[in-house]
Amino acid sequence: MNEELQGHERASGDAYARAGVDIGAGNAAVALYRARTAGWRHANQLDALGNFAGLFAYPTPDAENVLVGSADGVGTKILVAAALRRYDTVGQDLVNHCVNDILVTNATPLFFLDYLAVGALDPEMAGQVVSGVHQACQRNNVALLGGETAEMPGLYAPGHFDLAGTIVGTVRRAELPQVESVNVGDAIIGLPSNGLQTNGYSLARKVIPEEEWSAPFDGATVGERLLAIHPSFSEPVRAIQRVARVKAMAHITGGGLLENVPRTLRAGVQAVFDARAWSVPAIVAEVARRAQLSHEECYRTLNMGVGFTLIVPAEDAAAALAAVPNAVSVGRIEARSDGEPAVIVRPRTAA
Repeated sequence: MNEELQGHERASGDAYARAGVDIGAGNAAVALYRARTAGWRHANQLDALGNFAGLFAYPTPDAENVLVGSADGVGTKILVAAALRRYDTVGQDLVNHCVNDILVTNATPLFFLDYLAVGALDPEMAGQVVSGVHQACQRNNVALLGGETAEMPGLYAPGHFDLAGTIVGTVRRAELPQVESVNVGDAIIGLPSNGLQTNGYSLARKVIPEEEWSAPFDGATVGERLLAIHPSFSEPVRAIQRVARVKAMAHITGGGLLENVPRTLRAGVQAVFDARAWSVPAIVAEVARRAQLSHEECYRTLNMGVGFTLIVPAEDAAAALAAVPNAVSVGRIEARSDGEPAVIVRPRTAA
């Protein structure tokens, strides 16, 4: 969730708000969290609330290493999984999402803890969920230390559940991204998403009714495209880092490019994206079309085909693109004047 309000107000007619989700309210809540926790911070805590992941110095004489922590959930994507009785994907979504959130700090994940809450425990369903968590932990080389399975009758309807997780990683201070080094002329590299990832499902379920989920769509079914597993971007990011200097990174989740990329920018610069440079997954485009999202709503509500961004020096861009075949040059860093937005997405077609 974004750490700042960024001056954006939600319009009363916003399609996502009508689906029951208000990004502005989420931003306001984070602002309150920051304000109300500003009076005290643990001596080993290195940053404030509201970023992709938190930083914590090792409580040992080793001052060079920092612990990185983050917690998240799968959101209302689990309602799709529950309706389709497909439980093996959301655990992978959860781990990969958390891996990506600490990846933006350049951290290597160490261990993971999951939390599964149900109204009535179905061991087979729970087994599939945790199996997905374990598969993703194995692929990301993260220890699954344990977690919690909570059975709470009356709180969750039959067949429904919630899923969340906490990840802890480590990074050396010298290897933390340097947002202050972002300069005019730097290139922005985008790693493509394969669908909605773990964001936008309240809107998707509102505009694509459940009775359509078994219908053929984009070489599969609507339901399968909705459940496409949120990828881990760890491998492509590490491949790019081997050949290019990566100054800052963003995981494009709730709030899209407009709300997530500002966290990777210093004062006086803006990220300018050219939407003609990449393609949008069919399921994402379908949700945007049915919801009749404006250009700005698209890029604040959905990932619109970009799952992760990296800022690199212009001279390193070619090597970065060669290192990851599906990586795309999606924009560049330009000067920002007072009053200008931190992120501009130039449309696919002329206005």
